[in-house]
Amino acid sequence: MEAIILAGGKAERMGDATRGRPKALVEVAGRPLAAYQIGRLARAGVARVIVSCATGQGELFERELAALGPEIVVAEEPEPLGRGGGVKFAARERQGAGDIYALNGDELVDVDFDALLSTHRVTGAAATIAIARPKSPFGIVDLRDDDVVVGFSEGGRIPYWVNCGIYVLSPEALRRFPDRGDHETTTFPELVQERRLRAYRHDGLWLTVNTPKELRVANTHVEQHPEWLAA
Repeated sequence: MEAIILAGGKAERMGDATRGRPKALVEVAGRPLAAYQIGRLARAGVARVIVSCATGQGELFERELAALGPEIVVAEEPEPLGRGGGVKFAARERQGAGDIYALNGDELVDVDFDALLSTHRVTGAAATIAIARPKSPFGIVDLRDDDVVVGFSEGGRIPYWVNCGIYVLSPEALRRFPDRGDHETTTFPELVQERRLRAYRHDGLWLTVNTPKELRVANTHVEQHPEWLAA
């Protein structure tokens, strides 16, 4: 198996927290963020990871992500191509011709990649997406019938499923990805109409890391769970 990691994010909302590094290489508990993803992919049998990044950043990614197990190959986008275009561009570096994982490089996740791939192959889908119900960022206000506030509590999980940005893609799905733009507004709606897009429900950890606050949450989680995604 091979995997594509989208790592072209500029980390504009993270400010000085990036220390000038691409978002996928921002350190979480002393390791680049993308290293945690690669560790999980390696344990799922992925031997080759293609990193889609901005022009001029390839050498940095190769150096920072070396010695993690899988071979690291970089695909420097000549210009911003969008998520769908970035995946399709990076797919040119594949050695195999079968299914491939694709995921964002700015998240901490514990998706069961083996189960995701198994679901994809059993159903015969063109593409399978991991979905989750993340924790609500809002607290809950407890009320009586007369609107007297009687307490506050932490929010639970949101009541609907959202796309984690983690996929298994068949060769056909890759061919149908746009050269530029977003696959979620082009290829995926087409597959929905054909009933060839399936979902894999993920109930575990999914932390996006787009802001300094989310970076602190990710650091705290790994520090409190040192066994999580251990290399």
